[in-house]
Amino acid sequence: MKENEKKKDSKRKSDRQERTQQVINVSRCAREQRPHGGRPETRVRTLSIYSQVKSSLTFDEKRNMEIKPLLRRLGTVVRAFFTFLFALVVLGVVMWAYISGIPIISSPYGIISFGFYGLLLSLHLLIQSIFAFVEHRRMRARRKPCSYTKTIGFTISAYQEDPEYLRECLQSIRALQYPAELLRIIMVVDGNSEDDRYMMEMFREVFADQDPGCYVWRNNYHTWDAKAQQGQAAGPWGDAGLGFEEDPQRREVEELISSKRCVCIMQKWGGKREVMYTAFKALGPSVDYIQVCDSDTKLDPLATVELVKVLESNPKYGAVGGDVMILNLKDSYISFMSSLRYWMAFNIERSCQSFFDCVSCISGPLGLYRNDLLQQFLEDWYNQKFLGTHCTFGDDRHLTNRMLSIGYATKYTARSKCYTETPAQFLRWLNQQTRWTKSYFREWLYNAMWWHKHHLWMTYESIVSGVFPFFVTATIIRLFWTGTLWDVLWVLCCIQLIGLIKAAYACILRGKVVMVFMSLYSALYMTSLLPAKYFAILTMNKSSWGTSGRRKIVGNYIPLLPLSVWAAILLSGLGYTIYRESQLDWTTAAKQEEIKFLIFGAMAYVSYWLIMCLLYWVWFRRLCRKRSQSYKVDHHHHHHHLIHFF
Repeated sequence: MKENEKKKDSKRKSDRQERTQQVINVSRCAREQRPHGGRPETRVRTLSIYSQVKSSLTFDEKRNMEIKPLLRRLGTVVRAFFTFLFALVVLGVVMWAYISGIPIISSPYGIISFGFYGLLLSLHLLIQSIFAFVEHRRMRARRKPCSYTKTIGFTISAYQEDPEYLRECLQSIRALQYPAELLRIIMVVDGNSEDDRYMMEMFREVFADQDPGCYVWRNNYHTWDAKAQQGQAAGPWGDAGLGFEEDPQRREVEELISSKRCVCIMQKWGGKREVMYTAFKALGPSVDYIQVCDSDTKLDPLATVELVKVLESNPKYGAVGGDVMILNLKDSYISFMSSLRYWMAFNIERSCQSFFDCVSCISGPLGLYRNDLLQQFLEDWYNQKFLGTHCTFGDDRHLTNRMLSIGYATKYTARSKCYTETPAQFLRWLNQQTRWTKSYFREWLYNAMWWHKHHLWMTYESIVSGVFPFFVTATIIRLFWTGTLWDVLWVLCCIQLIGLIKAAYACILRGKVVMVFMSLYSALYMTSLLPAKYFAILTMNKSSWGTSGRRKIVGNYIPLLPLSVWAAILLSGLGYTIYRESQLDWTTAAKQEEIKFLIFGAMAYVSYWLIMCLLYWVWFRRLCRKRSQSYKVDHHHHHHHLIHFF
């Protein structure tokens, strides 16, 4: 008897669950108007089924169904509140540590001291490095093979590209170890003039055996004006053409992309976001994943496979980025320093973010997105506005933020690699960094709205990295204007000392001595990047295309203005401090002690720069010599091994 009752209870329970699930499915179907294509009669039928199934539920089941969304909403509000509270606590602690300046270790007369704020920063770097190290171990431990079943829309954004870089990019895509039948390659060129045609010709040449489709589009998705076209079409009899509601070329572009494996589209100039939008929109839901790539990027043959493995490993992963390295690192001091900075940014900062499933930016040269999710926010991503102005830069960071905003994880894998060009001239580099900083601060504000959907690390790191430049600026200005001569020298020594510690740690992690030069990056940061950040904030709404076209000479000298202002502030502060110090009595015991510190500090600081500059000169000469030999040896071999000695 008891067994029969148990069976009846379990059957009733399963029936209830089935009915509840039916209601959920039918209500979702009614809400989304799928899969019936939203026709009125099918929508009415769907709603009638919904009401029938719902009426068959008991009172308790109906109440549970209504309470669940309320509880979920309440949970979100509570989580958002506590996340905001946590952000305030982090900000409060950092500000208190900075303002109070409590010394932990101090020398006699307080000449040298290590404060609580310094301790916090050191702990931050240590924790970040530990999680990055653990994430690298996880990457290496991932053994599950790729299923080779997912279709990929491979999109390339091109704008006035250097022909040599473009050829290397297209050839590296040809060499990808991923089934050709699962890979659809689309290159969109930003510009449809005769000057841009060489890119299409090169695409046609490289993919000649794939029967490539090439098309010159007079417009793009957003420049077609139906009314203007109808006005033009109206003949002397006033009979406006009927086929002008939609751009006829748009349909041809979409048909070409759906029917051919390799396609190159030249379209009316509209900026990088317009180019990316064309590829995403024309592909539609026809592929599983979308891979993004820039026209100056050279991919490792396994780059795509490794990205696919990550997305296949967990359905909650919405996007994944790979390790971006520098192709032209021997071009100048700027490109060499960028190559070291890239390594730190990807293998420590993004690797740590990946541990917590919240990578803040999937880089343009190498990223893979779930297409079904990307299509959901495509229009919102394209139509992004900031202070009433349409956004045309920071495309990759906003695409990543959109993925995070719907609650999906973003990952990083060092097993997927690519090489990309970086500006070698100081001005082009400064323009690029200014643009990136603009998008960083703009996206920081957008990202803050979704902190509650992800790990608290995302909140914590956003606060720390967001306020850090302002604290550094305040410290330097305060010391240069109100401190002693020793204070100025001490802060300069500390900047290089912190840089050396980070560089030494990077040497251990990477296993390459070259990372010691990372300590030189701090000089570039303090003299150029820091003032450029303020200029970026002040000119947030001024926009332009990615890094300026390779074939154009940079004429934008405006970012040099904040550097001049910064130099004037610091030099006048230093002059004022020297004048103040010269008026003091230097015969006191404290000042006599300070003189010793000044002499030894100055000797140590000058020696450091002399040694590092000498090492850099020796290394760079060796690098150039090794590079030319490597090129001669590998010229007829596998091209992607060219840079592996570094």
